[in-house]
Amino acid sequence: MIETGYVTVERIEHRTSDTAGKLFQMSGNPRENTSSFYFLPAAMRIKKVNVRESLRSSFKDGVFAAFMAGVTDYYATPAALFLGASVQQIGLITALPNLLSSLSQFFSVRVIYWVGGRLKLLVRLVFSQASLILCIALLPLLEISNRVELLLIFLILAAVCGGLAGPAWGSLMSDYVPASKRGRYFGWRNRTVGAVTVSSIVASGLLLNFFQERSYGTGFLIIFSLAAAARYVSAFFISRMDEPPHKKDPAADFTFFMFLRRFKESNFLKFVIFTGCLTFATYLSTPFFAVFMLRDLQLSYLTYMALQVSASLAALIALPLWGRHADLVGNVRVLRLASFFAALIPIFWLFSHNPVYLMLVQIFSGFSWSGVTLSAGNFIYDAVTTQKRVRCIAYFNVINGLALFLGSFLGGYFASRFPPLFGYRLLGLFALSCFCRIFFYLLLSRSFREVRITHEVSIQELFFSVVGIRPLVGSAQD
Repeated sequence: MIETGYVTVERIEHRTSDTAGKLFQMSGNPRENTSSFYFLPAAMRIKKVNVRESLRSSFKDGVFAAFMAGVTDYYATPAALFLGASVQQIGLITALPNLLSSLSQFFSVRVIYWVGGRLKLLVRLVFSQASLILCIALLPLLEISNRVELLLIFLILAAVCGGLAGPAWGSLMSDYVPASKRGRYFGWRNRTVGAVTVSSIVASGLLLNFFQERSYGTGFLIIFSLAAAARYVSAFFISRMDEPPHKKDPAADFTFFMFLRRFKESNFLKFVIFTGCLTFATYLSTPFFAVFMLRDLQLSYLTYMALQVSASLAALIALPLWGRHADLVGNVRVLRLASFFAALIPIFWLFSHNPVYLMLVQIFSGFSWSGVTLSAGNFIYDAVTTQKRVRCIAYFNVINGLALFLGSFLGGYFASRFPPLFGYRLLGLFALSCFCRIFFYLLLSRSFREVRITHEVSIQELFFSVVGIRPLVGSAQD
């Protein structure tokens, strides 16, 4: 997606590896590399947890999940248009799944204990999500008048499954991956699995382009069926993972309002407020970059796809760089630098609309947002104890999801009401988004602190290292 600024811990993302074996060098034979902790359910008290094999299965799950995401994230709107959706319905298809997915996470902890474990819940939710995507694939075959409404229902239910799965997945991965390795591990993983998403985007677009206009329904049937099949395979690999011990702690039972009341003393809550405000400011404009390119600039779909892919590729290339720096200097410093870069992005759209120039802007966007999402996700794992992690991830996603919905809603309201700027109404919205991003950055980016012991460097030193002028990585051991 073009300039996506929604920081979420659903699958940050499924972007890690089989190099688990390389990044987590454990000596001795595989049996010596397993954990023998005990989990609360009696059935699991004699089961050892093989971290290495679980990470490998998680990586394979991530590959197939990434293929699905390349279809569902980028081709749900074109499918809706094919089915006859109006502009208002397109807005609902964008906003409602995100909103309800976020609200569903209020129940994530309760559902985990009701089902009997994080892994059991993940398998059931992913299988259900695959079945819902298969239902979407069949919609072009139906000759009924309410296909768009059915599409919206299926997308909402699929998003709710993803929302409930997010905290459980994030909690599991943080149990598997040591804090000192998370930046490098997730940086590598995100790049590797993200390449699958890019390939899925391109392959789906080429497949749709192959079909003539009368056969677009067949094209959508094929790509969404493949996405559903990939998600079923993803569920299989999740079922092969082991569940680390996760004892219920009474101190971890706190309501959302209890969570918010701790703003003055909670370092983590200050971080959540910062990311929520950044998400709100970002989504004032993010849903409308595609509208600006296709409707106002009238770029071809081929150029549009090239701009999307250029941002994704830039993110994949940049992730290991951000990850190495995060391990060395801490996630907070990386987040401050990357979010400052991200705050500047909309203003660049005012200067030129040449496709080559816009591609450079998109490359900068992918580079910036990859640092934001990686460091924000890893900071959650560092800042929250194991027992509280599921609930805190859920509340984090709730706040960011609400911010996304509110930003998109207000952006849509203002989009047609701003006076033209340089001939386009949407450019005024982009300028407002840039102003809000910078305002929230200056107001809140220093309100929270690093929780790990790391190398002390200034933001200027980090900047010079990231751009390669005076590298910090390499001068110290990771």
